[in-house]
Amino acid sequence: MRDSTDPRPSLPGQIVAHLRRDVPLALLDLVIVCVSYLVPLVLRFNGSVPGAYWSSFRAFIPAIAVIHLLMNWMFGLYGQMWRYAGVQEARRVVLAAATSGVIVVAADMLLVRPQPLPLSVVILGAALTLIGTGAIRFESRLFGFRRRSQLERPTRVLLMGAGDAGAMVLKDLLQHPSLMLDPVGLVDDDPRKKGLALHGVRVLGGRREIPAIAARLKAEQVLLAIPSAGSELVREVVALCEEAEVTLRILPSVREVMHGRVSARDIRDLRIEDLLGRAQVQTDLGAVERLLKGRRVLITGAGGSIGSEVARQVSSFAPSSLLLLDHDETHLHDVMLDLKERGHAEVVLADIREHDRVLSIFMQHAPEVVFHAAAHKHLPMLELYPEEAIPTNVVGTANLVDAALATGTDRFVLISTDKAVKPSSVMGASKWLAEQIIRSRHGDSCVFCAVRFGNVLGSRGSVIPTFLRQVAQGGPVTVTDERMARYFMSVDEAVQLVLQAAAMSGGGEIFTLDMGKPVNILDLARKLIRMSGRVPDRDIEIVITGAKPGEKLVEDLIDVQEETLPSGHPSISVCSPPAPDPLNLRRALHELEALSLEGRREDLTAALMKLSRPAAMSAIEEHAS
Repeated sequence: MRDSTDPRPSLPGQIVAHLRRDVPLALLDLVIVCVSYLVPLVLRFNGSVPGAYWSSFRAFIPAIAVIHLLMNWMFGLYGQMWRYAGVQEARRVVLAAATSGVIVVAADMLLVRPQPLPLSVVILGAALTLIGTGAIRFESRLFGFRRRSQLERPTRVLLMGAGDAGAMVLKDLLQHPSLMLDPVGLVDDDPRKKGLALHGVRVLGGRREIPAIAARLKAEQVLLAIPSAGSELVREVVALCEEAEVTLRILPSVREVMHGRVSARDIRDLRIEDLLGRAQVQTDLGAVERLLKGRRVLITGAGGSIGSEVARQVSSFAPSSLLLLDHDETHLHDVMLDLKERGHAEVVLADIREHDRVLSIFMQHAPEVVFHAAAHKHLPMLELYPEEAIPTNVVGTANLVDAALATGTDRFVLISTDKAVKPSSVMGASKWLAEQIIRSRHGDSCVFCAVRFGNVLGSRGSVIPTFLRQVAQGGPVTVTDERMARYFMSVDEAVQLVLQAAAMSGGGEIFTLDMGKPVNILDLARKLIRMSGRVPDRDIEIVITGAKPGEKLVEDLIDVQEETLPSGHPSISVCSPPAPDPLNLRRALHELEALSLEGRREDLTAALMKLSRPAAMSAIEEHAS
């Protein structure tokens, strides 16, 4: 007896299931056979079929139907999933119809006398049966392909740039229509090229004519095929595409493409870096290599946006060991997996707030170079919870400095922020204090320095990912103030300059990275909305919420009271303000720590902001004679 839990149906059930599935298809085949032989008979006699042939047809058509249905069954045309049919199934359809046709012709010519149907009717009937039976089985494939073809109509593309890169991409598009990009015209600012054809596609004008040309050719997309295009050109082309109401895609810069060659597969969507980016920084790789190669390197906050990029770039300089420290296990695990194929990297799950734990790690691994990127950085959260800023941003830094001095660390680099300049927030003041801690130990055995920079494109919790998330949700996009502006830098560029500054440091300096021009946040929001294919204030609402506590309209990169000097690198400036007295500074830090432990938020915030003012700072500075 079959187990009652067996999911397979019984034999009668299987027979019923097959009949339910195959009988309708067999009946449809029967109709196709009858019609396929009837139509040629009627056409053969121009609609006036002699009575003898009508009688023969009625007598012979059952046999013809049986032959076709039997061959269909023998060649496996029933019990198939025709939605996924391919060449093998098509071959079966042809063989079944051809075999049936041969048998019917043979029967018509040899086995039945007199010949019941004209030979032309029989041959044409077999051919029409083949077409009919094949059509009903491949209907979903045929019409599905037709629908896909309509949905995947090639996008009409206007290429900007008729130079070497444009020629390579254009040739690639023409040779690979499967890319679904149809080049309908070229645009180039060289007047000598206007009217000329490149691979059969004509240059129609300069970039200022993009709106008119796009409208005339019904272009749906503009492809900027100039890998050397700077952000100014990109912004201008973006504005022209907005006017033309077409999307813009670009080629990556030549440095992003192997051997400087580009193809249609390199085409990518516009990114915010393309609008805000600057010329690529130059790094003295030799100096950085001398700092890192064969050295023991420790990175705190290694799971964060900055720390993980520091880890990636440091690993390329072949340190003897790379230690990644973070208190967030998820982010630490992610960066560990990312670096697994780049070389050996050891991870440590620890909190820099714990003095003894930090000292134990330093004693065990004896790092020679330390990059300190661990910090609480989200301004609104630290305004609400200042008691969390002090233990991590201030006490944690002091713990690391003590451990570095105790274990013979050679170089210590603090990742700081522009918010530490004339701080107006808990976050900025806590990072300013972290700078004072490392400056207070200038002259000891370890070389200490700090590197300041502004917003990093794409870092977790920063304004750009926030805007993109709001756009994806359909809005509104929230901007704090119409006048608010921020400096932006790519994480790759920022870390390159951090490594460069670390290699240049002689001790006690604060390095400031050239962040370019500040970007208006309202303009940035509008650009991101347009990049998503929507229209600001029509498709996505922009809401002005008002500045949050501690926010500045424009961040300062350099304090006017800090005398800045050229560093020898065009993208880095340096200052060496007077170092605070370590004992006085520690005394002030202990007072802040006590307020933090007691949870006295208002008193803690007031004391922290008061301490970071110039008048208070002068009380703890050690003035050089």
